[in-house]
Amino acid sequence: MDSLNLFCNLDYTSSSDLALAPLTLPLSLRTMGQDKDLNLKKKKKRSRSNEKSVELLVVANEPKQIQQQQQQQQQEQVIANEDNQKPKQQQGNCNQNKKSKKKKSQESYPFGNYKNYYGYRISNDMDEDPRLKVLKKEWFQGKDCLDIGCNSGIMTIHIANKFGCRSILGVDIDSSRVGDAQWHLRNFVRKQNHAKLVEKKSSGSKEESISLSNGEANTGSAETKDLFQIVSFQKENFVHTRNFDENHYDTILCLSVTKWIHLNWGDDGLITLFSKIWRLLNPGGIFVMEPQPWKSYEKNRRVSETTAMHHRTIVLRPEHFQEILLDKIGFRTVEDLTSSLSGVSKGFDRQILAFKK
Repeated sequence: MDSLNLFCNLDYTSSSDLALAPLTLPLSLRTMGQDKDLNLKKKKKRSRSNEKSVELLVVANEPKQIQQQQQQQQQEQVIANEDNQKPKQQQGNCNQNKKSKKKKSQESYPFGNYKNYYGYRISNDMDEDPRLKVLKKEWFQGKDCLDIGCNSGIMTIHIANKFGCRSILGVDIDSSRVGDAQWHLRNFVRKQNHAKLVEKKSSGSKEESISLSNGEANTGSAETKDLFQIVSFQKENFVHTRNFDENHYDTILCLSVTKWIHLNWGDDGLITLFSKIWRLLNPGGIFVMEPQPWKSYEKNRRVSETTAMHHRTIVLRPEHFQEILLDKIGFRTVEDLTSSLSGVSKGFDRQILAFKK
């Protein structure tokens, strides 16, 4: 208002003077206008500098933003791929599990060297292997015996303990099964010693020792032998080994083994088996055989290329074995023990024959 009043109170002498006189603003107005111009310029400069700084920030941040966007896109792509692959991976894992289970269930034992063989043959409600009931004590008591294809040795150990062998050797082609047999022997003796100790404490009687030479408990018997001195196991390929050439036995067992020798070494291997058994037996010795039927051959013929090849060329069938052993090998008599066999597990109801040299 003061500037406006000053402008209005200007004193001009005439209109011509007003027209001719240059327009001169008061100093306060001029400075106020200049101040406004300066402020405007400063604002423009600030705005330009802000714009430039924003541009610089944008330019500087563009690579980071692009990188972040790329990373985010990559992460999204990875997540999408994972989502797409999850069902496939799960299906793949399921297939692998199925394959591993199938492989485990169909694991190949080309020599019949099953890990838990006696678990299949002896059910939980059985006290012992049913085949023990048809074996005769006189074949083993005080005798030197050989068990071909002993697997984990359970049958071998029970024969020694029940019938009182003087010695019994179990041989198997698989070193793992021989290791299992040695473990079972240690475990059996440990349990046996524990049972005797408990009985001794409960009865208060003198220490008794079990004589395996007669299968009965004797006190202070000189013939008492530890089971470790009677039972032994070793790895052998019985068909090819020559380690038994100097040995002789009173009783030889070959229980559910002939099929595996037949499939792996053909008719020649079978004849070698029978001939070697005959040579190793003492006069009057007993050969106990449990041959698998031909249908069992059919089931296991594909466990290896060797078994499949020999299966196609086999001429001698299990029903011919008795005739071969009597007429060709030289055994004098045969006794069929099958009728006395009872309580066997399904699939193991096989013929048991005892040949006498």
